[in-house]
Amino acid sequence: MKHSTRTALAAAFASVAVLALAGCGSSDPLEEDTPAAEESGSAASDAIVVGSQAYYSNEIIAEIYAQALEGAGYEVERSFNIGQRDAYLPSLESGEIDLFPEYSGSLLQQAYDPETEARTPDDVYAALVDALPEGLTALEQSTASDQDSYTVTAAFAEENDLEEIGDLADVDTPLTLGGPAELEERPYGPDGVKDVYGVDVAFSATGDTTVEELVAGTIQVGNVFTADPRIETEDLVPLDDPEGLFLAANVVPIASTDVADEIAEVIDPVSAALTPEGLVSLNVQSTEDQRSPEDIAADWLAENDLA
Repeated sequence: MKHSTRTALAAAFASVAVLALAGCGSSDPLEEDTPAAEESGSAASDAIVVGSQAYYSNEIIAEIYAQALEGAGYEVERSFNIGQRDAYLPSLESGEIDLFPEYSGSLLQQAYDPETEARTPDDVYAALVDALPEGLTALEQSTASDQDSYTVTAAFAEENDLEEIGDLADVDTPLTLGGPAELEERPYGPDGVKDVYGVDVAFSATGDTTVEELVAGTIQVGNVFTADPRIETEDLVPLDDPEGLFLAANVVPIASTDVADEIAEVIDPVSAALTPEGLVSLNVQSTEDQRSPEDIAADWLAENDLA
């Protein structure tokens, strides 16, 4: 397991200390307990440290990783709710944290390659693998993501036979896209969807009420994050984006290279089982059902035969 050399050395030093104390015939109980304390400290260093952002969805995924590793016999230390990327990335890069659930495109663009032109999940993942600094390894990514999308109601999708963003070009009625005010100028806003997919949309700055207006029918398309629990609770459908209008942000475990190969056999099956709909459902259990990450993770692992 991780740090086995360091553990062996520590154990050796502890043995020497025991012999030295025995030779001195010390009767001080504090001195007699010292080797055991050192040995305990060494054992703790073998733990796989799993981190998470201060974000409920990310903590649920991190808890799934942690319980999966514990189920495989690993000792795990949790370092959750650290904050955002600028707070935890130094600890991940330094090796203080061994495993962290990340989002491929946002990590790539914000931390390592601001000018990246990769957009699709496979291209972004490949670019991230190349861009990660020495000491970090990307394990297999999930199909689940937490990124911008063009989303419609399930009823509107069925009525107009919509699966991909490009299908919107065949809708006969006028379309209005809703989202934050800045979306109008973003490369994936009205001009972007016209350039990439040939879709004409008007724009409405709906801000925090995007989902409500989408459900009400005052807009037909909404800029909604793909892991938003309201996708399930309000019966919404994020449209597929095969041309990569949006920067893909798939859930990807980032691991310390010194443990990556060892834990991949536990974590990769987790990524394979985590679907877009599954991640939304996990988030619903947190926001709507008010369940703890521990309970959500335990049930998900059992349901997917990963416990």
